[in-house]
Amino acid sequence: LAQAVPVILNTREEDDFKILPETLKKVLTAKTKALVLNTPSNPTGTAYTKEELARIAEMAISHNFFVISDEIYEKIVYDGFEFASIATLGEEIKKKTVIVHGVAKTYAMTGWRIGYAAGPEEIIAAMTNIQSQSTSNPTSIAQKASVEALIGPQDEVRKMVSAFAERRRYIVDRLNRMEGVSCYNPAGAFYAFPNFSSYYGRSYKGKRILNSTDLADYFLDEARVAVVPGGEFGADRFERLSFATSMENIEEGLTRIEDALRKLE
Repeated sequence: LAQAVPVILNTREEDDFKILPETLKKVLTAKTKALVLNTPSNPTGTAYTKEELARIAEMAISHNFFVISDEIYEKIVYDGFEFASIATLGEEIKKKTVIVHGVAKTYAMTGWRIGYAAGPEEIIAAMTNIQSQSTSNPTSIAQKASVEALIGPQDEVRKMVSAFAERRRYIVDRLNRMEGVSCYNPAGAFYAFPNFSSYYGRSYKGKRILNSTDLADYFLDEARVAVVPGGEFGADRFERLSFATSMENIEEGLTRIEDALRKLE
């Protein structure tokens, strides 16, 4: 629609999957219009500190590009992490930021299909013109329910995040204790993103595992566990696991994964 060319900026596990200023600088050109930033991130759970965001903001201002900041996991952070929006770091970067958000994650309202954006008036006006001729609007009931979720008591959100934190500790610890597996400890969201690449090249019943899709298929067929291949996110050494489920399901799922890994030769 915008006739733009996406440029993929790869991040590394050893850098906590974060965009570093020096790697960002390498892909910037005079044609760069915007950076899409997701914090906390799906699929890695990476979240950026205010200091890290400030360095990105400096580059956006000096190189004259917008930041599209996806902040839908804003409330789901752990270990006292303090979420910050890049738009709050000064008037200059505020004018170059479009925040995209929604109620799906914080309030478990995925089926209500409510998202929203905030940004410079002229940008939002252009977005509104396009949306009004394509998706029209969500139902009035969904809009009213979302407003009540946003302005109402937040006690249940805190309880939910506390439960997620317990599950996160368990899933990350157990994955890191599996032979040949490493897993970054996410600062936010509700995903684990373990590295299973040491198992690539192994086989089971004549079928060789060559990539994240092969391994995801193997987990589904052999262990009856569904994961999302990291290759879908441009990170083929990894699989995405969600801990937005019961502890019982997590324990059983990890046991099945571990048993399936032991069968690979």
